[in-house]
Amino acid sequence: MEFLPLFHNLRGSQVLVVGGGEIALRKSRLIAEAGAVIRVVAPEIEPQLRELVERSGGHLILRGYNVSDLDGCVLIIAATDDEPLNAQVSQDAKQRCVPVNVVDAPALCSVIFPAIVDRSPLVIAVSSGGDAPVLARLIRAKLETWIPSTYGQLAGLAARFRSQVKNLFPDVTQRRAFWEEVFQGPIADRQLAGQGAEAERLLIAKIAGDAPHAPGEVYLVGAGPGDPDLLTFRALRLMQQADVVLYDRLVAPAILDLCRRDAERIYVGKRRADHAVPQDEINKQLVDLAKQGKRVLRLKGGDPFIFGRGGEEIEELAAHGIPFQVVPGITAASGCAAYAGIPLTHRDHAQSVRFITGHLKNGTSDLPWSDLVAPAQTLVFYMGLIGLPIICEQLIKHGRSADTPAALIQQGTTSSQRVFTGTLADLPRMVAEHEVHAPTLVIVGEVVKLREKLAWFEGAQATV
Repeated sequence: MEFLPLFHNLRGSQVLVVGGGEIALRKSRLIAEAGAVIRVVAPEIEPQLRELVERSGGHLILRGYNVSDLDGCVLIIAATDDEPLNAQVSQDAKQRCVPVNVVDAPALCSVIFPAIVDRSPLVIAVSSGGDAPVLARLIRAKLETWIPSTYGQLAGLAARFRSQVKNLFPDVTQRRAFWEEVFQGPIADRQLAGQGAEAERLLIAKIAGDAPHAPGEVYLVGAGPGDPDLLTFRALRLMQQADVVLYDRLVAPAILDLCRRDAERIYVGKRRADHAVPQDEINKQLVDLAKQGKRVLRLKGGDPFIFGRGGEEIEELAAHGIPFQVVPGITAASGCAAYAGIPLTHRDHAQSVRFITGHLKNGTSDLPWSDLVAPAQTLVFYMGLIGLPIICEQLIKHGRSADTPAALIQQGTTSSQRVFTGTLADLPRMVAEHEVHAPTLVIVGEVVKLREKLAWFEGAQATV
């Protein structure tokens, strides 16, 4: 290990930065965030750096470097493009036993700047010892996706009760076990879900020794339209910690594979007129599993609140007092349209967009047709493949031109994506000719014409 990782408390301390350009500005921003008082010496200092120094309560020295500039400083940063000067600053600092960092010159450094993941008070540093800083930044980027921003709030919660827990458990092993339960249980879940007051209440109860039996919880998570890269950070985190997964037919296998490996998986998919598990039974399973103390992931294609019956499910959970949280997903309309190169709104073509179910709860296509033929709007039909002939016929009958551009997007955002464009008049014929199958989204409106020049993503098959 070439460098021992330490965290330096700079709050209120003087830090010298030699150099007044862009590199000096980048380093100064970091030390300013740590609460340091910045002293900058350079013949010329750029305006943004001047403002930063003034906000820190520091001062500017408009001249060349002098060894006396080190006086009273706890950290030295050399950030110039003058190699001999950087070497001199390094030598002077080391002679005084003051930590020094020389930008892009590891051999001259006694300390180096890591790539930082800031979830204050939780801070994670990644370093390559100055040998591969780009690699360190890439690793930091991965950590940013894995560690929710709310982890800092969780650390802050622990800090507020640390002394009480220390008094309660003088033995370090007992304290460690206590905090492990806190950070891996319902208290952490509440804090990470943004329910800080409830997390604090549970922690107080746990410290007092009268914490109630923790019920299970349901995570209602939108899995998006198919591409795993479109999952949210929170969705991925909850997928990794759930004990049981109830998933729909529209959840892509690649997304299901991201769930915890040992989680029980229960298929509750539904097709038109073929519900493998009735909705009432799904609601009951969610309640029963949560009452067993399990963390239950209800994984739905797209977004759970857009034609996903998510509202019906959480109504049942609320009625039984089951804790739950909802994670929105990218709905099929926005995901599939984007991957097909069809903007849903455009100043020249559509100033509004409507999401419409292709069949209602009673299985009909009894829609407000007169409202759907207004100009300058885009229509997006979910589950409209079976009723497509009726949809096209009624739109034309109520005043929409038969030449209105329209598109079919099958398995959008996936490698199997197929896109077919035409008009309201010929869309039903295209379904038969190209053997289009569900899941397929239907888009109607002038914006479809833009696909010809905006299409950027194509699946494994050619489109027309």
